[in-house]
Amino acid sequence: MRLTDLLHPHLDGVTTVVDATDGGLDLEPYLHLPGDIALHHGERDIGENELVLVSYGPDPALHGTETDCLAVLHRMRPGGRGLVLFGHPGPELPYHRLIDALVTHHCQVLRAAPLDYEHLHAGAVFVRTDELLPPHDWSGRPVPAEGFATALRIADEYVLADLVSRSLRARLLDLERDAEEAERARGPVHEDGLAERLAAAVREKDRLAAALHRARDRVGLLEARVAMLEGSTSLRVGRALVSAARSPRHAAPRLPRELYGLWRARAKPGSASASAGAGVRELYGRWRGRVTSRSASSRTAPEWRVTSRSTSSRTPSRRTAPETAVREAVPDGRMHLAHRAFASLPRDRLVITGVLTEATAADLAADAVVNRALPHDGRLVVQRTDPDALVVQLSACTGDGPWSLTGTGLAPDLDRRLAELITETRAAGRSCLLWRDGPASAAPGLTRLAWDAVLDADAGVRLASLDPAADGRERLREVFRADSTRVRLSQLARRVGAPDPLDERRVCVLAAPQDRADIARLTAQVLGQRHRPAEVVVPDPTGLDELTAAGLTVRTGDPLAPWVADWTDLTEDRPDTLLLDLMCAQEYSGADAVGSTPAADDYTFVPELRPLLVRRSLLASGAPPETWARHGHRLFAWCGKEPT
Repeated sequence: MRLTDLLHPHLDGVTTVVDATDGGLDLEPYLHLPGDIALHHGERDIGENELVLVSYGPDPALHGTETDCLAVLHRMRPGGRGLVLFGHPGPELPYHRLIDALVTHHCQVLRAAPLDYEHLHAGAVFVRTDELLPPHDWSGRPVPAEGFATALRIADEYVLADLVSRSLRARLLDLERDAEEAERARGPVHEDGLAERLAAAVREKDRLAAALHRARDRVGLLEARVAMLEGSTSLRVGRALVSAARSPRHAAPRLPRELYGLWRARAKPGSASASAGAGVRELYGRWRGRVTSRSASSRTAPEWRVTSRSTSSRTPSRRTAPETAVREAVPDGRMHLAHRAFASLPRDRLVITGVLTEATAADLAADAVVNRALPHDGRLVVQRTDPDALVVQLSACTGDGPWSLTGTGLAPDLDRRLAELITETRAAGRSCLLWRDGPASAAPGLTRLAWDAVLDADAGVRLASLDPAADGRERLREVFRADSTRVRLSQLARRVGAPDPLDERRVCVLAAPQDRADIARLTAQVLGQRHRPAEVVVPDPTGLDELTAAGLTVRTGDPLAPWVADWTDLTEDRPDTLLLDLMCAQEYSGADAVGSTPAADDYTFVPELRPLLVRRSLLASGAPPETWARHGHRLFAWCGKEPT
């Protein structure tokens, strides 16, 4: 609730509002007072037709102290009203410290409600009175009751509310005790898991060290062979012949001297290398025979071709060489990965290796990089893709598929491979999660494994699988907010510290308020949205402190959120479901822009529209909306009316 929603119903007959907060709060941007009500600051007596603002919280520099709050109650006169703002969270509200002072000064609390601000969590409206007044309901309207009936109502509600609160407190204590016992029980399991991960890491280190030692030995052997080959006479003779063949005019005259030098550099006759010298003499003789048979005209257009029976059969001449050569793949007997994905840049998407059903993997692939692990290649998938987490879905182990019967005790080999997969994942420093989307009794063996977290939820619903006409807008909204696959992925991401898929739902509102009326209207429209924007970009952020206090980013410059909504026309009425419905339509369609058409098309792709929600990259391109479809961008129509 906003501060205006709590304050304005109690401004009837009020002509002056006094801000008596002594901390660092500036409440004026939150009030949006009508023009006929004056705002004053300072200490003064509060009489009839006046309302005082006071704050009390854990930070004295910001909210003020309890002494300051009690001092205001001393200055209350009959008919005066007040609004006390609490900086304490709801469960920690120290109302018991103020009740005695309120009763002593004849102050009756008419209404209390929570507030949606980061530093103000609740507020209560009270009045100085000499008689019992009827309380107010949740909307701020007085309950029709007088005198004795009002006292009975207050007393009855106090007793019944205390009954409910006591049962809730008892339930909270039970949950806290169960959580402590579960944590103590998981302590040895975590210690065993840590020892197992440490042993697996040591084994992996030893394996990598042995592989590195073998690789170094192999590199040393190859380097020795290369050095031996580079120093051989055969290689040097071949290089001399190739050089002469490439440049007959310049290199051919030097060839006899090079061959003669190689022959002289050989060892003495009778050694093992003497035969190589004979080969040099033979090549030299062949070259002399080819040169003497040349005519004088060959000097102007020389042609050098080294032919031999051994080389001509393997190396065809340029004239007879085929245009393309197809090299047939030789099977090596290894099993390769059919499809695996990894990220070489800083990750902005969740990457998981999963024992998942085919349908779940397809649904999650829209918002994450999903690699399904099979029993024969699961460890290799973890090594090659470096996932953020290993996710094991219970229904993938109890239904049809490669992991069927895992954890049931009927397939020990699959249980062993899953345990090895978990060990490999832990050795890589990644988390292992059990997605328990069915009864645990269906695969009791899974619960005996050491998981980092267990998620008890179904697989969620993809919005694209729904029918907007049959299911209705409200069903789409419910799935979008609580039951979509993106919400399930967000729960996984928060548990493993990976990028949150819900960040793709962030919206930036572009606005340009001109005066106080525009600021009040923009604040009301933004804070009233059921899907609140993440940031508001304006030319001047002055006067928008309430948006900042509500947790929104208010700034100037270019949008940073993935989606942008243009609200520069603040005279337009915008329902509280506007951004929610637009994001539902976008996630349903996967479009780049969502908007309306003159024909009131609804939930269909169109070639042109008036954009209401646009992808930031598309808006930054600067292309006019009428050309978006021609450039390949998808445009989805939304009319804003409920289907009948």
